[in-house]
Amino acid sequence: MSTGRKFEFTDAKGGAAVGVRVITRATNTEVAGLQDDGVLKVRLKASTAGDPAANEELVAFLSEQLGVPKEKIEIVAGSDKSEKIVTIEGITTADVEAKFGSVEG
Repeated sequence: MSTGRKFEFTDAKGGAAVGVRVITRATNTEVAGLQDDGVLKVRLKASTAGDPAANEELVAFLSEQLGVPKEKIEIVAGSDKSEKIVTIEGITTADVEAKFGSVEG
């Protein structure tokens, strides 16, 4: 379900804020692409997007992919929804886009 608003990567104090859309019940945890609306789409093995296990899976996955400690990643909005805002300390939006921007959504 699209809200019609455009999420964009933005530099936040000491890091980046990223819009993430999670797709659950996937075979593998993986990046599904960077969408036209600026949202990073991630597939998770978890059963529901609002489940704390899904949030933990997302944070662990982003931590591994970006080389940032899990403690530096926080879901600041949408923890109980499929569309989330995630802040990542210690990196810039350019770092996120360099890592995931070439993945087709």
